[in-house]
Amino acid sequence: MSGQNGATRSGGVDQPEGVGRLDGADEPGGVGQQRGADQSGGVPGPRRSGLRDPQRAVRGLGAGTLALEALVLLLAIQPIRAVGADLGGAAIGAVVALAVVAAVLAGLMRRPWAWHAGTGLQGLLLLSGLLHWSLLVLGVMFSLVWAYALHVRRVILG
Repeated sequence: MSGQNGATRSGGVDQPEGVGRLDGADEPGGVGQQRGADQSGGVPGPRRSGLRDPQRAVRGLGAGTLALEALVLLLAIQPIRAVGADLGGAAIGAVVALAVVAAVLAGLMRRPWAWHAGTGLQGLLLLSGLLHWSLLVLGVMFSLVWAYALHVRRVILG
């Protein structure tokens, strides 16, 4: 139905010609057709993340998280020594060792076991809190970040 200015009347609303309705009423299949559904009328396939290479994106997330953890651990040595004079050589050695392990794991994220090793690293960082309370705080923070990275991995990869 055309109005005075070349607009079509669709569902009680005047719209310019060539502009379709958003509810899909003027599409083949009518109002009942669901967007994103299979054209054959079947159930939609698995939900895609929209990423070109989801595996690579998730590996990058894990590697970035571990690299950031290594950097923060190394940069935290001096402030920890300034705050608590009781930080001994064992605690500094543990922090350096954990930072090195985090950096190595960041480079090994292509391996399927690296995600499990990263989870174990978070546990070791929490245990290093026995050496100094600030290491426990860092362990809690990075365990939460790692848990979020694992959640994102599960959501993207399914």
